[in-house]
Amino acid sequence: MATSITYRSALIYELSIFMLYGRHYSSRYRTIAELIPPNSSVLDLCCGPAVLYERHLRQKPIEYTGLDINEKFIKRIARLGAHGQIWDLRSDTPLPPADYVIMQGGLLHFLPDASPMVDRMLQAARRQVIISEAIRNFASSNAPLLASLGRWLTDPGTGRHPLRFTERTLDDFFTAYAARVDRSFLISGGREKIYVLNAKVTGDE
Repeated sequence: MATSITYRSALIYELSIFMLYGRHYSSRYRTIAELIPPNSSVLDLCCGPAVLYERHLRQKPIEYTGLDINEKFIKRIARLGAHGQIWDLRSDTPLPPADYVIMQGGLLHFLPDASPMVDRMLQAARRQVIISEAIRNFASSNAPLLASLGRWLTDPGTGRHPLRFTERTLDDFFTAYAARVDRSFLISGGREKIYVLNAKVTGDE
């Protein structure tokens, strides 16, 4: 299955994200990095070319593992000195354990029912799950041409995914995890919303 042009090189991937986020591009990653304390292990799902690691986590004493279906991106992670694995997250293979399990802009690929994916993330996390998801995007535009373009640009090689979250549907989705939600907030520019879930709820042993 062909991937969209966005996922064919790290440079094109970064340019695409920069076009979407503009001056808030760096804060998209920095905000996530600030949630990760030193001396932690991190599992980054749908990690892409590991921009989060390269620009923001690499300077910290952390153990980073990135999972992605794109072989080029995984090879790049190795060149950066971190650990990466080619991984199809649509399978039900248990995820590698880590203190923090992250997914940035990838939950849409598991709609219409993303709960099994989040449940697997919680099972793998020792401390917290951090999910950042776009709530404003081209693919849900009322302009048919723009919406079609948005869906085409976001195919990592697993097929196009027409469904997207809005802020309301994302909030509704996470009501099922209310006991685990530590906090939720918008990133700068308001294009993505972050949910931080505790791996254990109060009273868990």
